[in-house]
Amino acid sequence: MALPRRRAVTDPTIAGLVVRPMATRIGAEISGVDLSDPLDDEVADAIWSAVLRWKVVFFREQHLDHAGHVALARRFGAPILSPSRGDASPAAFPQVQSMVDRLELAERYGQDRAQWLDRRRHTLLRDWHSDLTPWIDPPAATMLRAEAAPPYGGDTTWANLAAAYAGLSEPLRRLAESLRAEHRRGVGYLPLPGHDAYAQELQERPVVSIHPLVRVHPETGERVLLVNPYYVERFVELSRAESRALLELFVDQATRPEYTVRFPWEPGSIAFWDNRATIHLAAQDRDHLDSPRILHRVMLAGDVPVGVDGTPSTAVAGAPLTEPKDELAAPR
Repeated sequence: MALPRRRAVTDPTIAGLVVRPMATRIGAEISGVDLSDPLDDEVADAIWSAVLRWKVVFFREQHLDHAGHVALARRFGAPILSPSRGDASPAAFPQVQSMVDRLELAERYGQDRAQWLDRRRHTLLRDWHSDLTPWIDPPAATMLRAEAAPPYGGDTTWANLAAAYAGLSEPLRRLAESLRAEHRRGVGYLPLPGHDAYAQELQERPVVSIHPLVRVHPETGERVLLVNPYYVERFVELSRAESRALLELFVDQATRPEYTVRFPWEPGSIAFWDNRATIHLAAQDRDHLDSPRILHRVMLAGDVPVGVDGTPSTAVAGAPLTEPKDELAAPR
């Protein structure tokens, strides 16, 4: 069941808010608002409208702590508990997942960063992803806050999956609408010799869902190409060879430059994106820099994707993200 969200308005440039598009199909920077102050309904609705319109919006020079981050997220939905928090995440704020140079999961499973990346990457497009699609109810949106960032490098790029679908030829649209994909946690992971804590966890607690390759966005009605090379194992009823060829074709389509926007991080920056309509990529270009990158993530509860024929996704293994352990729905 879809959770209540902010009411969308038609004109997001209100109440002193300035929405400046950064590319023609995706991404806008919003200024004229202090996110550490409580947002009134008019401003919150305008921000949510901009998220739906531009898929990802950015804020600069914001000053939020963990409590403020969670409070801000609650204005737009129900924060969920991340299933992959590491030791760097704050114990007092279970809705916040902290990412310190992306070391948190590697250290959690007793690996260094180079081992972890080497074991997880099985295609050149592997790092493009939307958050947590192996679960039956992937997050609706993600709010990522930068505490520290290098002076250059470490940018993140987002791609508009609604524009990617619209840009397909008609025969490929029909093909995509007929396909369903298996999204699996840890897909392509190559276990370490001997004991591997992560491989053991994947075996003992698998998370797998079957999603339509084209979903209907529950708020905008757009058709969205739900392609996710980070988690897709295969297409249902297709061979692995056929699945790989089609996955590469659809990912190439989704990540065409004209469907993307790239954002350089600064301390105090916030990115707020529609996880149902985007995939994103963190550039791995900082290994030679002696400068930390510390980001904090809060995700909002989503619903079960539905294909163009009205058929919803199906869970194969694993509990939903929005089990009773999660937050109550956001106040209106």
